[in-house]
Amino acid sequence: MPDTQRTRLLIARKVPAAVAKRAETEFHAYVTDADMDAWSVVEFCTKHALPAVLIGKKSGLQAEHIAALPPTLKIVANASAGVDHMDVAAAHARGIVVTNAPDALTECTADFTMLLVLAACRRASEYERIMRAGWGKSFGMTDMLGTRVNGKTLGIVGFGRIGRAVARRAQGFGMRVIYTDIQRAAPALENGATYYESLDAMLPHCQVLTLHVPGGGAPLMTAREFGRLPQGAIFVNAARGGLVDEDALYAALTSGQLRGAGLDVYRGEPNVDPRFATLDNVFLTPHMASATVETRDQMGFTALDNVAAVLDGASALNPV
Repeated sequence: MPDTQRTRLLIARKVPAAVAKRAETEFHAYVTDADMDAWSVVEFCTKHALPAVLIGKKSGLQAEHIAALPPTLKIVANASAGVDHMDVAAAHARGIVVTNAPDALTECTADFTMLLVLAACRRASEYERIMRAGWGKSFGMTDMLGTRVNGKTLGIVGFGRIGRAVARRAQGFGMRVIYTDIQRAAPALENGATYYESLDAMLPHCQVLTLHVPGGGAPLMTAREFGRLPQGAIFVNAARGGLVDEDALYAALTSGQLRGAGLDVYRGEPNVDPRFATLDNVFLTPHMASATVETRDQMGFTALDNVAAVLDGASALNPV
């Protein structure tokens, strides 16, 4: 257990070794060896009168947890871009600063999005299974054909940091980029991408569609939206599983409305709808868009930078 005279931070989720070392050195942090739940976080922070905590999805603090936190707590830091696992408004009402790491995941998530695009278009899942089964059969000129990425129109829903990073990569593959968001980006940020005022208006033009908006609320993609895509479109989601009506997605994939999909996130994760695993035209990954050594370290370091700023009496670097 920590020295209560020195400990200033609870790391309530497993973090990379480099992040743990810095937290222990700089904040005399108590670093958990297994992700803590929310009530365990409350109990620990209260017992040791801590001013800071770094949480994860399992330790997501809702209103009832935040109400029970000690008055000493100044900051709840998140080492992720999303904060949909906690009640930010309840924290603000108690004067607790909430931070995230919006820049840390950008490049890796954009890289991974392109992996999903390429894998779904080029039937990577099917090819890989053929090889693992021993191959043993030559393919002719009309067999196992994918769809070319170069020259296709990519529709991006959400043109923030990640959406723009995906656009740059897609343009490198010779794709035409269109996007929709709540407002148009500045021309310099568009970098040649074409803006549509609504999702409805953009969907019929998307040969490939990718989502880059926060989760929460009703699904963004339902049977209606999938139906507005051109037949044979490719769908990619590395944002949030809750953005998609999975029954509608399954129907679109099995009816031919969608040619394929690349999915990294799911409504019931970590339990994926088993129907998707039966489909040859879906490339599946287990929510791994940010899973590189460099990015996970940066996520943790960004959270610690925010903790340091707040505990030193300065403004948070990434307030939510």
